[in-house]
Amino acid sequence: MAVKITYFAHGTTTDNERDLATGWSPGELSELGIKQAKELGQLVSDKHFDVVFCSDLKRAVDSAKLCFSDKYQIIKDERLREVNYGDLTRKPASEFKYRMVDYIDNPFPNGERYKDVERRIVDFLKFLKKNYDGKHIAIVAHQVPQLALDVLIKGKTWEQAIDEDWRKKKAWQPGWEYILE
Repeated sequence: MAVKITYFAHGTTTDNERDLATGWSPGELSELGIKQAKELGQLVSDKHFDVVFCSDLKRAVDSAKLCFSDKYQIIKDERLREVNYGDLTRKPASEFKYRMVDYIDNPFPNGERYKDVERRIVDFLKFLKKNYDGKHIAIVAHQVPQLALDVLIKGKTWEQAIDEDWRKKKAWQPGWEYILE
């Protein structure tokens, strides 16, 4: 059997609109982000999920609630958090996003490295396989956990995942599919 995962990015935040890296800060959805989350719910209303997981950070929780309202059980899980940007939290993303590969093995100053997020996602995927095999789950979370799924499930290198990230091309879509064998 397998676990089918549909991954959704949280809605646009006020930090996103100001080019700030939110990291482990809660983050507030902007008016656009609220609209996006509600519209996403309509776009995927024909899909069935057995459960919805989301990061425990406010912007992901709010997105999940707006998207899925009372239709599904929503479970917050801190393993789905964005990378901890440490000293760069709430700083302009443009100052370091162009060199994301520097943080694969090396942590952000007083923060995490991408491989720390990968380790959290490995633990989360083991949990899913044990408890949700044969189910279809939704995840609402952040950029780096999604990149970790590309590495762990799709077999990309971190460099490939970063280089091919849909955010660079602004190629958003209503969910990305992953199959956890």
